[in-house]
Amino acid sequence: MGNTVAREDFEWVYTDQPHADRRKEILAKHPEIKALMKPDYNLIWVVVLMVTAQLTAFYLVRDLDWKWVVFWAYVFGSCISHSMTLAIHEISHNSAFGNGRAMWNRWFGIFANLPLGLPYSISFKRYHMDHHRYLGGDGIDVDIPTNFEGWFFCTRFRKFIWIVLQPFFYAIRPLCINPKPITRLEIINLLAQLSFDIVIYYLWGAKSLFYMLAGSVLGLGLHPISGHFIAEHYMFLKGHETYSYYGPLNLLTFNVGYHNEHHDFPNIPGKSLPLVKKIAAEYYDNLPQYNSWIKVLYDFVMDDTISPYSRMKRQLKGEVKQD
Repeated sequence: MGNTVAREDFEWVYTDQPHADRRKEILAKHPEIKALMKPDYNLIWVVVLMVTAQLTAFYLVRDLDWKWVVFWAYVFGSCISHSMTLAIHEISHNSAFGNGRAMWNRWFGIFANLPLGLPYSISFKRYHMDHHRYLGGDGIDVDIPTNFEGWFFCTRFRKFIWIVLQPFFYAIRPLCINPKPITRLEIINLLAQLSFDIVIYYLWGAKSLFYMLAGSVLGLGLHPISGHFIAEHYMFLKGHETYSYYGPLNLLTFNVGYHNEHHDFPNIPGKSLPLVKKIAAEYYDNLPQYNSWIKVLYDFVMDDTISPYSRMKRQLKGEVKQD
């Protein structure tokens, strides 16, 4: 089953996150990066094509044998679904229509959410902004695992199960760490999603509905793309809080692998993050980085010094402003 890991608590730090200071330093040296702070209108058409692809898949799987429904849910649906969650991540940063049309981005996020089967977009936006403002903030950043996760998932087998159950933990963690009042937009997101799911079931039946939901759950669990959940902030090297990935799966994930670049410049769309790295190469080339998310998953399970506790955590000071 594997040996119990040595770490018994999070890595508490008493310094600010590094991204704000690095952003100021880079902009002072490379002011041309400001030109990249604009919407990516191509994102709109990519999302529309992805929604269309999933609608086509819902239709095509309606009469398949169940074994093939499961097969295609994992091989195709999971990739589209996980990619769509990262399109929603882009939209949460107003990358589709810009900051001047923030509500357009919220409505578009609800539209992008439809083929996932579960309401996600509006709540994700609220919590994700906290993650950027208060990275590692105790009781605020719900990207940090709970103490139960760190305590219980402490052997190789349990860590493997934790990876499989990632969608479950990401769903319930906000309710445990930082519950927020439900907003009108979240209710709209929920009602729109339920209506869409009912229509899919009415038009094409249980297999299409199962394909949609299974693709989302499988894609966010034991899946190569899910390596980014661990690669982004789990402390494989002491003292390093954020890590970038420069492998080929960035093509499916709107360059979310460029994660140091993203946290330094969250208002630059993923499409332009490789340019940030190129322009400010002296700041990024020597930072710890990955080239395989599959290896990250393997190392997380097999390295007995790494667990859900392997995160930097901060006790926040002063006023905390949340969405």
